[in-house]
Amino acid sequence: MFAALSIFAVICYLLASGLLAWPLFDSRAAAPVKVARPALVIATLAVLTHAAWLLAAHRGALDLHFFAALSLVACVVSALTLVVNLTRPVVALGVIVFPLSALLLLVDSFFAPSTMPITMDWHIKLHVTVALLAFSVLSIAAAMAILLAIQEKALRHRHIGPWLSALPPLTLTESLLFRLIGAGFALLTIALLTGILFVNNLFGQHLVHKTVLSIIAWLVFGALLYGRWRHGWRGRSAVNLTLIGMSVLVLAFFGSKFVLEVILHRAVD
Repeated sequence: MFAALSIFAVICYLLASGLLAWPLFDSRAAAPVKVARPALVIATLAVLTHAAWLLAAHRGALDLHFFAALSLVACVVSALTLVVNLTRPVVALGVIVFPLSALLLLVDSFFAPSTMPITMDWHIKLHVTVALLAFSVLSIAAAMAILLAIQEKALRHRHIGPWLSALPPLTLTESLLFRLIGAGFALLTIALLTGILFVNNLFGQHLVHKTVLSIIAWLVFGALLYGRWRHGWRGRSAVNLTLIGMSVLVLAFFGSKFVLEVILHRAVD
């Protein structure tokens, strides 16, 4: 049953991303708006099946081991991509997000070692949930930054193709990027505050470097938002700082887990 759920979700993710990518590369394809609705419906099936698989395979618990955490983040990011598309037509995000979700689900399903979820008190679950949402929202912001960089480069070099006309206007992409960064920054602030209040043993739980890197990422995103408000930062500056901040956050969330669990084969909380 677990394998069937996983394979079905992967097929739906890939089918949805393929439908969304089709108009980007083929001028004879249907208009993006015509394939967006069926693609997003299929992606919704993928997300629901992915979530069902996570609940079943990880016994309904919040499993934060390396591969399980990656799969969980992928599911949340895909779900948030669907939510974003309810108000802003940025279906091109799915071309980036959905294949990655399929890959991470496959790895967690068939290649990751078996793990036992760790028991957590409610306040730690609250901290972890907020941190997960912050990471997911900022991940979508990073994907938006990549789209923004591609659009700007294409327009600057006059490389106008069907894929460019299928993307949202540059101003919409940039506006949504900063809204996502603002929301992610607020969630990251709450995550840091709850971590200070609820986490008791930073050294014993291997959380010192994670906390330091998270604070650095928080400062980067805070500086970007301040620069946008005070100096009107945009374009390449916004893209570079977004990707730098996200890279630091990836190291904070998954760097130590990768070293301890995958390389050193040590279980961590």
